[in-house]
Amino acid sequence: MLAQPPLATLPRRMLLGNVTTGLMGIGLSHLLGGEARAASAQPVTGWQPGKGQTHFPARAKRVLQIFCPGAASHMDLWEHKPMLEKMHGQPLPGEENLMSFQGKNGNLMKSPWPFVPSGECGKPISAMLPEMARHVDDIAFCHALQSKTNTHGPGNIFVATGHPTEGFPSAGAWLSYALGNANENLPTYVALPDVRGEPPNGKANWSNGFLPAEHQAIVMAAHQPIRNLRRPESISAREDEATRKLLAELNSRHAGQRQQETELAARMAAYELAARMQLSAPEVRDLDSEPESIHRLYGTDSPNTLKAAYARNCLLARRLIERGVRYVNLYCASRASGVDGLLNWDAHKTLKSDYERHCPIFDQPTAALLTDLKQSGLLEDTLVLWTTEFGRMPTHQAGTTGRDHNPDGFTLWMMGAGVKGGVSYGATDEFGRRAEQQPTTVWDFYATVLDILGFDHTKLTWYHNGLDRRLTDVHGHVIREVLT
Repeated sequence: MLAQPPLATLPRRMLLGNVTTGLMGIGLSHLLGGEARAASAQPVTGWQPGKGQTHFPARAKRVLQIFCPGAASHMDLWEHKPMLEKMHGQPLPGEENLMSFQGKNGNLMKSPWPFVPSGECGKPISAMLPEMARHVDDIAFCHALQSKTNTHGPGNIFVATGHPTEGFPSAGAWLSYALGNANENLPTYVALPDVRGEPPNGKANWSNGFLPAEHQAIVMAAHQPIRNLRRPESISAREDEATRKLLAELNSRHAGQRQQETELAARMAAYELAARMQLSAPEVRDLDSEPESIHRLYGTDSPNTLKAAYARNCLLARRLIERGVRYVNLYCASRASGVDGLLNWDAHKTLKSDYERHCPIFDQPTAALLTDLKQSGLLEDTLVLWTTEFGRMPTHQAGTTGRDHNPDGFTLWMMGAGVKGGVSYGATDEFGRRAEQQPTTVWDFYATVLDILGFDHTKLTWYHNGLDRRLTDVHGHVIREVLT
C-alpha cells in the first residue's frame, strides 16, 4: 500500500475521499452495533426477562383483562352526565352540524336508564349494571381516555397493543416475555373469546408481534374444547413418552442449527406444553367440579344461553388465574355483524334494545368473577382491567336512536392489587363528548399497569427495526392518583 502524504500536504481530493470513507465506516459500525445490540441488549442492567424478575417490587403477579368489543358507551354505563338529561333533544352546543364516523348526528340524547349512586363512594352507575355497582368502592375509573382511531379493528388493536396497526405485541405477550411462566403445565397467556366469535381483527389482539412466537396467547374457552389432547387408545403411555423424547431430541438438533428462527423454538415449546396439558387442561376446564353455589353466583345455569356461555368463561378465567396463568384476556361480545349492536356493543341504530341485550350478559357473571376473586384472596395480587376500544357520541345518529363512534372521550377502569378503589380520574366534558379533565392516553393506562406489575414501562423493551420498541411506544406517564 502506498504511504499517505502528511495531513498538511494532503491533496484536497484525497482529503475529501478519506472523509467520505470515514463517514461510511462510522455508519457501518453504527448498523453493526445495532445488530449486536438486538442480540444481547437487556432493558435494565441485571434484569433478565422470563425469570420471574421485575424492575422493582410488584404489587400484582397477574392480570385479568376484560374486553367489551364494539365501543361500550361511557355515558350509558360508567360516567353520569346530568346535562344530557337536562338538554335531551337539543343540539350539541358548538357542534350543531356534527359529522362523525357514520355521518350526520342529530340532537343530544340522554341515557335510556337512570344512574344510581353506588357504594360508600356514591359513584353513580347505570341502573342496567346493578351487580357491577356493588364493586365501585374497589374500582378506579379513568374517564378521560382518548384514542388515535375511530374504527373498531384498529381501535381494538390500539387498546390491546398500544399501537393502532397490526404487528405489535399485545400487553399479555409483553408480560409473558417479561415474567415467564408460573405453571409449566399451563400457558403463560390465555385468550378466552366469546361464544359469539372473536373480537375485531381477531387473533391480532393477542399476538406476540415481533416478540418470540412463544409469547402469543393460547386460545381456550369453555365452549371450545382443546383438540387432540387425548392419547389414542391404540398407543400406550410408554410408547407415547418414548416418541416424545425422540421428537424432542430431533427438534432440538434442528432448532439448534436455526437459532434465529424463534418460531421453531415456540413450536417445540407448544408441543411440549400440549403434552403436559393432556393432564392439566381437562382438569382446569372441569367446571362441573365447582360447587352449585358457584354456578348460581356466576349464572352458568341461565336460560339466556349467551349469558350462560359468558359465565362459564368467567368461571374458567378464575380457574386459570388461581393456577398461575399470568395474563387472561376475557371477551364479552365479538365482531360487528350485518346488524349493528347484535353481536357486540356497537349500538349505532338502537342503543336501548342493544344494551338491554348486552348488559344482562355482562353484569352478573363479571360481578361474580370479581366477587369470587376477592373472597378467595386472589384479588390481593391480581390486577383486573376493563377495556373497550373507544366511546360513543352524546348525540344520536341522524334518523336513529343509537350513538356513533367517539374516539375523543371514553372510560377504562382497573381494580385489584395496587389500585386505589372508589376513585375517578379525569372526566369528559359535561356532555361526554371530549376528554376535558386530565386527558389520558392508552399509553398512560399501560404505563400504570406495568408499574403495578413492577416494571418501568420505558425500560421494558425489545429491539426491532432500529428501535427499542415498547408497549407504551414513546409515550406514557404513570397515573399515580389511582395507585395505593
